[in-house]
Amino acid sequence: MTALLAGPLLTDLYEITMAAGYWKHRIQEPATFSVFVRDPDHKRNFFVAAGLETILQELACYRFQKDDLDYLNSLNMFDPGFLDALRELRFSGDVVAMPEGTFYFPDEPLMEITAPLIEAQLVETLVLNTVGIASLIASKAARCTHAAAGLPLVDFALRRTHGPDAGDHVARSTYLAGFAATSNVRAGKRFGIPVSGTMAHAFVTAFDSELDAFRAYAASFPDATIFLIDTYDTIAGARHAATVALEMQQQGRHALGVRLDSGDMIALSRDVRRILDEAGLSEMKIYASSNFDEFKIADMVKARAPIDAFGVGTRVGVSADAPYLDIVYKLARLGNRDIRKLSPGKVTLAGQKQVFRRLDGQGRYQEDLIGCREETIPGAQPLLTTVMRGGCRLHPAKSLEDIRQQFETQAACLPERYKTIHRHEAYPVKISPRLQSLQP
Repeated sequence: MTALLAGPLLTDLYEITMAAGYWKHRIQEPATFSVFVRDPDHKRNFFVAAGLETILQELACYRFQKDDLDYLNSLNMFDPGFLDALRELRFSGDVVAMPEGTFYFPDEPLMEITAPLIEAQLVETLVLNTVGIASLIASKAARCTHAAAGLPLVDFALRRTHGPDAGDHVARSTYLAGFAATSNVRAGKRFGIPVSGTMAHAFVTAFDSELDAFRAYAASFPDATIFLIDTYDTIAGARHAATVALEMQQQGRHALGVRLDSGDMIALSRDVRRILDEAGLSEMKIYASSNFDEFKIADMVKARAPIDAFGVGTRVGVSADAPYLDIVYKLARLGNRDIRKLSPGKVTLAGQKQVFRRLDGQGRYQEDLIGCREETIPGAQPLLTTVMRGGCRLHPAKSLEDIRQQFETQAACLPERYKTIHRHEAYPVKISPRLQSLQP
């Protein structure tokens, strides 16, 4: 996977001003920060961990370049000695994290970073920005794959995502959460994701007739022909697609299907299926796009609309119903002192932590416990593993296919009642007595 590094200036100014204050007052103890998600609105029953690989790449290469330091110097805010310290700074800390593709729940740490305080503080914004968007989209995509009940989904979100890099990470997060492909060519190259696409309405209107457009596309891509049939009249478009598909058969070629992009998808898909079947083209698939998300997909599945796959774009690419994660990075330990924030509505847990998961007799999730890092809980699996020590990665990067398999395995273990998309169902998360005793 090709890294597109953000660099240390992808941060909020106050991270650097705090670091300068630590440097001036010689606060150098190791600090542990916990990364977790609050869910005050109860819009998600679960979240899916994503973004770890990008974080490890960034931390392994973390350093201030000359032009970074020149810019900071131009702000006339920082002691030259502090900027000299930044010139030598490398991330030397430890990272424990849940593997990408793991399901987690509100208030559980999905990552903890321990490093000298300045290092750990400087990377806060990078961690939240990266893990936040990746996990937000993976969680939304997971709801879609569940709603689709096995039907393939393709990421169509690139043109509506919040910038190019966000588009790439939407493609990655949707793929690890079960999508079959993406329309994003750069993400296909960058992450090894299958790419998929057909034509737009502009192609159809560029020809004198719809039939001419379909014949031209079939001649250009005879082994990957999918007709977009709703530019003018969907029913007429389906008949034109059938005409060209039959012409292709005479040449020993086979059209793959048709795509619907507007209108009453349930009624139109039934009409189109009938037209194709009556023409002897029962092998042709019906693909549908146009503002799909888990709710609309669920409606199609419930109605048994004869749709074979969905293109899913805007509403997933920006997680329209829940467009942000309340993801936070909070100091939990400094030196030998466990630290807890007590702000109303934003209380945190002190101490270095581990998340333990208990399974029932069928191997399904039963409950989680947030405990102390060094404790063990009989019959429960620890979820946080050490992935970086002393600023060095401990293992090679996992392939995206392996992460996708991790997701599929985890999804099969989550009981159905927590997969519901229409109501909130809180998964049980408890605090171990040992961790509770640590709280100041």
